[in-house]
Formats: sequence, structure tokens, C-alpha cells
Amino acid sequence: MPIRINSRIEGDINGTDERQAWQDEHLSEEALAVLDQDSKLFLHQSMSTPCLNAIVSAEGIYIEDVDGRRIMDFHGNSVHQVGYKNEYVMNAIIKQMQQLPFLPRRYTSQVAIDLAQKLTELAPGDLNKVLFAPGGTTAIGIALKLARRATGKHKTISTWDSFHGASLDAISVGGEAVFRSGMGPMMTGTEHMMPYNSYRSIFGEGDTAAVRNLDYLTYMLEREGDVCAVILEPIRSTDVQIPSVAYMQRLRQICNDYGVLLILDEIPTALGRTGTMFVHEHYDIVPDIVVIGKGFGGGIFPMAGVIAREHLDIAGDISLGHYTHEKSAVGCAAALATIEYIENENLLEHAGRMELWLTSHLEDLQKKYEVIGDVRVIGMLAAIELVSDRVTKEKEVTGAEKLLYECLSRGLSFKVSSGNVITLVPPLITSIAQMEEAFVILDQALEYVFKS
Repeated sequence: MPIRINSRIEGDINGTDERQAWQDEHLSEEALAVLDQDSKLFLHQSMSTPCLNAIVSAEGIYIEDVDGRRIMDFHGNSVHQVGYKNEYVMNAIIKQMQQLPFLPRRYTSQVAIDLAQKLTELAPGDLNKVLFAPGGTTAIGIALKLARRATGKHKTISTWDSFHGASLDAISVGGEAVFRSGMGPMMTGTEHMMPYNSYRSIFGEGDTAAVRNLDYLTYMLEREGDVCAVILEPIRSTDVQIPSVAYMQRLRQICNDYGVLLILDEIPTALGRTGTMFVHEHYDIVPDIVVIGKGFGGGIFPMAGVIAREHLDIAGDISLGHYTHEKSAVGCAAALATIEYIENENLLEHAGRMELWLTSHLEDLQKKYEVIGDVRVIGMLAAIELVSDRVTKEKEVTGAEKLLYECLSRGLSFKVSSGNVITLVPPLITSIAQMEEAFVILDQALEYVFKS
């Protein structure tokens, strides 16, 4: 199937000549044979199958492939805040497996209660009610159903370019064509607005664009009845869009004024990624519902959760989730150990310090390479936006893909978002020395691709 143009603006993809050339040059016959087996057995889908490579181990910040190549993983599908194969988390999982490997529904366990208690202690305001789920997508579904039931309304407003999961309800509120294309009618009542974008907004530049963006939201709410919730990522993880405090506080006020719930999707960013346990802490607001996942299970166990304000506990007569692995004892043990590790190792403070380091070093690279149009950093989440012209801001898509494969060849992995954004998501355990090594690779690859 030919590669659609819009595929290239939503992530690094799996069917390009550049990828094939990299595989032909760098992978052994053994590795290619594994990929061939995988390709024959698994349904093909954009961005994941056929696969890039085959790995045999993952530990700390590194993955290792079949050919023994050791690669710093600054992608990790946003699950590896505490690093791969974290011993503290693994020990908690093993202990729980030996005691209670599966928690049948209708029952509870102290480990589930302890985790829920911990989350309500960490979350601000009256975010005192919890439900767990086996994955972020299912947790989004729970949040949407709760919002409908609590308000008696069914419509949502979310943003274009957003990702909230891959199920039909999640792609309905999501805004990426690579998930929605050819799917036919989406879930009814899922309205969309323009996302916040500090670098290339159709509403203009800087604060003016942000004001107009929220003005458009109020315009929608004035004309669109039956809206139960606004749902968005407070900080978009893929291309790292970081709204101002004023923007997020006005968004909270708009939701209050129009009687709609504010659902924040923090699945890829909660648990320390931005330097705080929850992203909304940066904005001094209390959302109505927060959804977490990905790194919640310590990079080992699939685990997600919904944290809601206490007054939303109104659906006792229906099943909002009730998934087979909803209140997983093993998953709860993994999640509780993950939070404990983040706290015990002071990873929030480390992420705050690393934000200063990343900002300084990325700005140095921006001065050195004209192709870097913008850099955006919060905590240990960073974006490098590549442009072919800083004035027109034309996306440098071809060069971004070349840079990815050049960095992979040198031992650094990351995500390409929006076709031209290099997104760096290092584990929170990454040291200064390791970060320096990664930036040497990035600098050398930039030099090779754009100045050779």
C-alpha cells in the first residue's frame, strides 16, 4: 500500500525507502529473518508492523538488538520513567505474584487500596476517587462514560492532532488521521478545535494565538449544546506543546462557566516526566478527571487509571469499567513501586535539574544548526522542530527521517513526531554523563545530515 502524505506528518513510519536502506545496511541476516517472521505473522499497521528491528534485552536506558547493538532509548513509548528492568519494581511484582497473582473481580486487596490511597494523596484538591484499567485507551473510555453520566450530556470537545488511544471511542475524540482514516463514522458528538501550538498556529504568534484559540472554544460552547467535557493533553507529549499558566487557567474557567467537565489526558506525561508527579500541577488547577497510564506500570506491567473529583462518584448503578484485569494486584504492586521509586530516588527534582541542562544544550544546537527552528523543553521531555526555512517554517520532513536513522546507527533512538519534530523522552534515571553522550551523537548526526 502506498504511503499517504499525511502519514509523514504524524510520526516516523514503517514503509519508507529510508527505513529499508537502513535495515539493509545495518541488520544481519539473523535480524532480518526475525523481522520477516514477524511480518508474516502479524497484521500490518502503520507505524508498528512491519517492524524496524528486533531487540533481545532492555535495561536502564538501553535496549539491545539481535546483533548486539546497544542503543540509548529516548523513545520508550513513554513507559520507562524509572528505566527498563527496574529492580525495585521487579521485586515488588515478583513478591505480589507469589502472594496473589490475580485479583478476581468482586474482591479487593490491600495493595489496590494502598495504590488508590497514594494517588489521592498526591493529587490536588478533591481528586479523591479512583478506577484502574488495563490500559490508557480503556481508561479514556471510563472517563468519557463518567462525564456523560455525571452531566447528562454526551458531546465532547477535543483537539485535532491529538492522540487518546486506538479504540473507536478514543480515536473519535482523537485527531490523528493515521488512526481515523477509512474508519467510517466516528462516535457521535465528538467535536474538535485547534490544538495549542506555540510555533505554528493558524491564529498567529505567541499569546495572541493562545487567546484566539480559547476564544474559539467559547464560540463553540456558545453554539454547541450538550457538551459534557473538554478533553486534551495539558502538555502534548508527541511534539511537546507547552501552554502558559494563563492559558490553562482560562481553560479551567471556561469549563466552569459553561458547565462542562475538564478531562486531562496525562497518560504519557504523568509520574514525573515534566518534573511534577502530575502535569496539571504546573498550572495550579484541579481538573475534573485525570487519566494516567503508560509509565504507571513501571515499564513492565500494563496499568492505567482514572482519578476523579469526589462529587463525580455518581455511577454506582452501572459498570464504568469492570474489566477483567481492572484492579490487578500485580499491576497495583508495580504502580505503587514505581511511585515509591520516583519519590525515593528524588526523580522529580532530577527532572527539574535536567530541564535546565536540556534547555541550555538544545539552544546551543539551535544556534549551531539553521535547520532547528524551535526547541521546547519541560522536565525531561524535549522537542527539536526541524524546518527547511526559519522564516516560512516549512517542515523538514525528509531530513528528520534521515536524522533518525543516522542517530540509530550511532546508538540513540527517539520518536519523530508531526513529520519534523525530534521528540526526546529519556528515562528519568538518565544521568548527566549519559545525556552528554546522547548529545554528542545528536550533534554528530546533525552535522552529518545537514552540513555534509
